[in-house]
Amino acid sequence: MHGSLNVEITAEILLKAYAAGIFPMAEDADDPTLYWVEPKERGILPLDRFHLGSRLARTVRNGGFEVVTDHDFDAVIEGCAAPRRDSDRTWINARIRALYGELFDLGHCHTVEVYAGEPRTLVGGLYGVSLGAAFFGESMFHTARDASKVALVHLAARLKRGGYTLLDAQFVTSHLAQFGAEEVPRHVYKAMLRAAIDRPAQWDSAALSGAEAVAALGQP
Repeated sequence: MHGSLNVEITAEILLKAYAAGIFPMAEDADDPTLYWVEPKERGILPLDRFHLGSRLARTVRNGGFEVVTDHDFDAVIEGCAAPRRDSDRTWINARIRALYGELFDLGHCHTVEVYAGEPRTLVGGLYGVSLGAAFFGESMFHTARDASKVALVHLAARLKRGGYTLLDAQFVTSHLAQFGAEEVPRHVYKAMLRAAIDRPAQWDSAALSGAEAVAALGQP
């Protein structure tokens, strides 16, 4: 379910939309128009059942990545908007960049950034929106193997540490399914969303090692 968005959208309107269970997208980077999306089946990643395989757990602990948060929003959204190997189109247009940049400045949008190499280079990351105890994942990217997976593991760990109860994935993909992503009907999602928004949570921006991230998810 979606409808075109003809009114001028603001950061405040965007937060109200998330609280109502809808989010904006664009057809491609060159189209200035946004439209609302409200899936009949919503993808979520249950934080209490987040699946972390043993190989990836080792990579998170010892893979040589440095993971930080909220350091370079512009670089992360640029990475997310870059063409993928399977498509040269992106739904991240100039209005999306500007709106989420405003939310970042307001403290409602956060990034997880993965760096590697010498000199230190951004090789993966993600961004999303925080509202109460709900976090809405928007997009992720990687230019090094496993970098986006490492970002997602660190995100889930920080959300658990901060008291979040809902990680919204929007849609279930094969990439997310390996972490335990599942679909829930719209009415179930909205009940989960209302409960999460009414709860306090704290974005965890402290330095977090790979071993601490894995431990936060209940892995030995």
